[in-house]
Amino acid sequence: MHYRWMVFPFMGLLGFAQAAPLSFNAALDLAERASPDLSAQSASIAAAKSSAVAAGKLPDPKVFFGVDNLPVNGPDSWSTSRDFMTMEKIGLMQDVPNSDRRHAQAAEAMAGIDEARGRRSIELNRIRRDAALAWIDRYYVEKRLALFDELDRENRTLIEAVRAQVASNRSQPADIITPKEEAVQLADRRDDVVRDLAKSRAELGRFIGQAADEPLAGIPPQLDIDPDRLRMHLHHHPDIAIFDSLTRKTEAEVREAEAAKESDWGVAVAYQRRSPLYSDMVSVQFTFDLPIFPETRQDPRIAAKKEELEKISAEKAAMLRDHIAELEKDLADYAALGRQLDRMNEISLPLSREKYDLDLSSYRAGRGRIEEVVNARQEWIEQRLKAIDLESRKEQAAARLRFAYGEDMQ
Repeated sequence: MHYRWMVFPFMGLLGFAQAAPLSFNAALDLAERASPDLSAQSASIAAAKSSAVAAGKLPDPKVFFGVDNLPVNGPDSWSTSRDFMTMEKIGLMQDVPNSDRRHAQAAEAMAGIDEARGRRSIELNRIRRDAALAWIDRYYVEKRLALFDELDRENRTLIEAVRAQVASNRSQPADIITPKEEAVQLADRRDDVVRDLAKSRAELGRFIGQAADEPLAGIPPQLDIDPDRLRMHLHHHPDIAIFDSLTRKTEAEVREAEAAKESDWGVAVAYQRRSPLYSDMVSVQFTFDLPIFPETRQDPRIAAKKEELEKISAEKAAMLRDHIAELEKDLADYAALGRQLDRMNEISLPLSREKYDLDLSSYRAGRGRIEEVVNARQEWIEQRLKAIDLESRKEQAAARLRFAYGEDMQ
């Protein structure tokens, strides 16, 4: 019992900590920490760094041992001590690739590290962008759901107004049916929003797990969208920047292929022991490669690597062209959504609200019909829902621009 009293408060504190509201930046941080794809990319970086340690180094030396000049026939056959020419030997051999080859291998390994980092940047960029979009989507779904709470209260107020008109013989009893029918339609539309909320939570859960069920905190960040700055920063996009490391890696491979036309060499030192009647000996030998057929060996490989360089250059140009087009389209969408949202807030919403208020006042004064009031109210409802949709689309467009083409959001 004593331990139970100690555990229960701790569990309560743990539940409180887990139920902390989920802010925009917290969601992005959680997505970054929880991503298995990012963990895989980090492992790739560590693997590339480990591989780079040995790149450009001399290969391991070799130990050799054996017997020279062993008789195979006659009275001294298979004896290692009777013939003066027979020697038992042990030695050490070291291959030495030429320096250009080793420097190229080291450069290739360093470029491989940069490539792994670039691929992690691409993945990080994608995860933060998608998590941001998922958080914003859920925020505005909840905002639509809150609007339906307000619409339900307005509908009840309208029903009371109609009942008052009927009680004072200024309206027909059948008028009470119209706002009740509208209440049913609102309930159906609310169900759609509740469904959308479940979907948005599931989408956010793809990136942050069970924390997606926590209540949201704060509002979407005010992302600064400067078209000229985004265009200038476009060349730093991870999808494009990675081609620089790919180019450096392939250039190093070209240099390594070209270095194969230069001779590698090796050295071997051996100690040779003979019969006690004779002196022991030491021998040293050098070996050199003879790349005398480059047109069928080294040159084709060099040409293949240079063609790969051309391929990388063409792919980078194509990727840059695609991103320029995507950036301009996203900027156009963002600008159009901003203008539409401004007109909605400054003109459309006030006008639809004014029309509804006037029709409702006319109905209460006995000069209007309930159908006119409901039609004006439905128009006002649609305008408010459209305003939330425009705001959501504008914020998501800003997030796509900011996280795809701007500096990373901290």
